[in-house]
Amino acid sequence: MDILAQVLDRIRLGGTLLFHFELGHPWSLALPERPYALFHYLSRGSATLVLEEGQEIHMTEGDFVVVTRGEPHLIYSDSQTEPLPVLDLDRPTGRLGVVRHGGSAQPQSIMICGNFTVARPSRGSVLELLPPVLLLKPMEDGGWLDAILQRMVSEAALERPGQGVALSRLTEVLFVEVLRSWIKSLGPGEGGWLGAMADPHIGPALKLIHERPDRPWTLGDLGQRVGLGRSAFSARFTQLVGESMYRYLIARRMSEAAFLLETSDEGIARIATRVGYETAPAFSKLFRRHHGLSPGRYRAARRFDGGRHATRVDMIGAPEG
Repeated sequence: MDILAQVLDRIRLGGTLLFHFELGHPWSLALPERPYALFHYLSRGSATLVLEEGQEIHMTEGDFVVVTRGEPHLIYSDSQTEPLPVLDLDRPTGRLGVVRHGGSAQPQSIMICGNFTVARPSRGSVLELLPPVLLLKPMEDGGWLDAILQRMVSEAALERPGQGVALSRLTEVLFVEVLRSWIKSLGPGEGGWLGAMADPHIGPALKLIHERPDRPWTLGDLGQRVGLGRSAFSARFTQLVGESMYRYLIARRMSEAAFLLETSDEGIARIATRVGYETAPAFSKLFRRHHGLSPGRYRAARRFDGGRHATRVDMIGAPEG
């Protein structure tokens, strides 16, 4: 089982391009808080990105930055220039046309901005494991960033059948490549379960948990399967994943249960059995503690939200309805 592929498929990852900027010095843009990750790719020029709490990222040509929690931030070539809220920008309708902004002085910057969306957010999701700001340098990406983003720009430039699906799929590919680059850079004990997947002992244990969350796994069982004693396995799992094996197993079961409640019509007792609980009351109590709602209320709420989000436009510069 490819754990990352399973997780990304189940959270229903999507996204699109939002802006294609040509920016003349001096310029400054203010981006509001959004309920998704935002990315910025600077294909020409330089810029500074500043989060609301003060963290600064200095961007040069080819840099790719992800603001993983959608925090409000500024991007500018000149800190003394009054920031213009992006919601106040005039932009072409019906397609992703180039938005020109700023002064007339050099250097000119070209920047592409977009979002990564998660339709099925969950505790401990991929986006929560990423740092608040993720910077990828051009020498680290092997050329894939520019290739994918330029393809997205050309796709968005003209209205064609299937455009929304094409952009969403390209964004998925982009996000997977971003994750691969970030995971590759992690040291031991970094990145939670994403980083731990590469460990020769804990990686296989994570795979077993994801394949069979219903099994009554113990430290001894999993340790024996991956070639470690109980104590050594327990310490290594906690060190690399950032939580104990039992806490991770419960979270995995609750994630699987939430997925089944949202995507199937199976009864709650049957779902309880499928995720490792003998009785529906025991399962329901733990589910409520983990998700804040009973299984029945969770199912009703998520399906209602899913219907609303299916028709909702939720992008910078677009009505939220």
